[in-house]
Parts: sequence; structure tokens; C-alpha cells
Amino acid sequence: MSTVIAAPFGATLLGDFGAEVIKIELPGKGDPLRGLGPFSDSEPLRWPGLSRNKKSLTLDLRKEEGKEIFKKLVSKSDVVIENFRTGTLEKWGIGYEEIKKWDPDIILTRVTGYGQTGPYADKAGFGTPATAFSGFTYLHGYPDRPPISPSFSLTDYITGIYVAFSTMVALYHRDTTEEGSGQYIDVSLYESVFRMLEFLIADYDQNDIVKERTPGLSGHSAPAGTFKTKDDNWIVLVTSSDRTFERLAQAMNREDLLTDERYSTNVERLSRFEETNKIIADWIQMFNRDDLQSLLDEYGVPVSPIFSIKDIFEDEQYKQRENIIEVNHPRLGKLKMPGIVPKFSDTPGSIKNVGPDLGEHNEGILESLLSYNREDIRRLKKNGII
Repeated sequence: MSTVIAAPFGATLLGDFGAEVIKIELPGKGDPLRGLGPFSDSEPLRWPGLSRNKKSLTLDLRKEEGKEIFKKLVSKSDVVIENFRTGTLEKWGIGYEEIKKWDPDIILTRVTGYGQTGPYADKAGFGTPATAFSGFTYLHGYPDRPPISPSFSLTDYITGIYVAFSTMVALYHRDTTEEGSGQYIDVSLYESVFRMLEFLIADYDQNDIVKERTPGLSGHSAPAGTFKTKDDNWIVLVTSSDRTFERLAQAMNREDLLTDERYSTNVERLSRFEETNKIIADWIQMFNRDDLQSLLDEYGVPVSPIFSIKDIFEDEQYKQRENIIEVNHPRLGKLKMPGIVPKFSDTPGSIKNVGPDLGEHNEGILESLLSYNREDIRRLKKNGII
């Protein structure tokens, strides 16, 4: 019972690998994600992929009979995933302390902007503000321009991975240890990104350095960054170790850089970051993109063209890895969406259905799973419960 991206994406990842996922949505309204672009005419294009492998049940959790249906669902479930404002479930009388009475083994995964505790626990939580709060946004952009937020909902998707990961850890603990039982998981948007910034923490703690924003990679290794080729294509190149730089110098036929004390170690190259990058940039300007790629691949130097989505659609690596798959959509016909990752040797995932229509599975869930009859279902619909 969650909306938009972070928590729903975590549930989708679980669904990709076989979890039976029932998505609870408010009758007549549904998940706001259904109204987010892009669109084809009036058909939302994000919904089918982000909500695939789910069943849609409309249910008003604010009403007593809706809570009763929810109680029956919990008693037959392993996991509940929610992302309401802190305290909302408790206000409705269906918080963790209540639902564990119905099923002591239930896992409740809770997603908020700032966590269930702390002075910011009650703040509205959305991905872009949480990204700024995490310290991530401060690092990105040009020094003489405003900081830049990611151009898509990066933090929400990262948090979704934490949702799936932490849920599986809780299930594993419950099902494989003698003392295992249900528990709740407190996932926050900002912490999901902050956890990835250990270099930032260590540098400030030990060196009192506040890393300022830069337009590319800096502060870790040199050379590194974005470079333009002779045929006006952009590529990214990094040398994250001295051994990698050694291979680059060999590819450039500039082995003198390996004996020059100014460039022979990463510490020295970092102290001359702009100077080192310029040497590489001038050399890269001598090559067309494909020729450069072939040469650096031969020497084992990490480099990649900066792909547009058009480039991705045409690339053989994406095709052979089935990173883009085609599915059937009831109104759009054939529709492409991301494939399933990661790849499992024995238990690969599958796409059973695209994002469902609102309430598409009401009758099936209520009849087969919860033993309601047709008359019950008609009454529930008439009373706005479903």
C-alpha cells in the first residue's frame, strides 16, 4: 500500500522474481503515478513498467470494513510495504503494533523521507528534497552555477532497491533462525543516498574538507571525467588505480608519464587534476569515438561513450542482455520496458503482466483469496469500500 516510486519500485523488484504482489489503491483515484508522464495520448507510459507483476485491489483503508478486509489480507501475507507520512497507519488503527496482533510473523517495510524517528520524522518526504538533504545535490554542477538535482527520480529508485533488499533480509531472518519472527523496517529516502557517501564523511572527518561541486569526477582519481572526441562525441574515461593509468599511458605511447614524478602516482595526479586531464583531453581529440574505444578496449582502459536512449536502443550489448524487452499492453499494443536484472542462473524472473488497471483484480482477490461472494463484492463496491 504505497504510491509513486520508491516503495512501489521495491515491490516491483520482488514481483519480478516471483513474489505475488497485491497493490492496494484508493477507490476511484488510485496511485498518483497513474497520472505522471510521459504519455501516449492520455495513456501513462511509466505505469506499465513500474507497476508490472502486480494485482490491483481498490480498498479504502480509512473505513472500518476496509480495515477488516486489510486485516484478512495481512493474515495471508508475508510482507506489507507502505510509504504514508509517519504516523498515518497508527492514526487509522493499522500500525505495526496492531497488525502484528493479526500476524506475529508479518514484515512491515515502511518508507518515508526522513525515517520514523528524529525531529524531521513528520516532514513530507519526496525524492528531490531528500536528495538535497542527503548531501548528494551539493556535489553536482559547476562551481559558478547553482547545484544540480538529478534529472530523474534517482533517490526514489535507490530507495526501492533498499526496500527489496531489507525485506528479503527480514524474511531470511524470520524463516531461517530459531528466534526469527516478524519485524518492521524503517527505510528513509535521504539515508539511502547518504549511505553511499562514505568518502565525503571520511574526508570531512579526517581532513576537515568540504567537497564543493564539480561537473564531473574529481577528488578520487586522475585523470577522470568527460572528454570530447575528434568527431564531436562525448566519452567518459576514468583511471581509478595506478595500474589503470599505466595501461592508459601505454595506449597513448606516453610511458614517460609513468616515470615523471608529477604523474607517476594517483596522489600526484590528483594534486594536478586539471593539468593531468588536459593532457588526456588533447590526446583524445586526435581520435574519432569508435577508434578511441577500440584502442582503449585493447589496453583495458575503462571508457564509454555517453549514450542517449536512441544509442541504447541500437546497441548490441543491450540487445544480447535483453535489457529492453517487449510486452503486450491492452491499449498500446507492443510496449518496450526495462528487462529483469540481475540475471539468475536457475531462477530467472519473468514479466507476468504490465501495470494493472485500477481495481482490475478486485473480484479475483476477494473471491479466491478472501472468500467473499459476488453479493458481498457488489455491496462493497456500492459502499465505496472497493
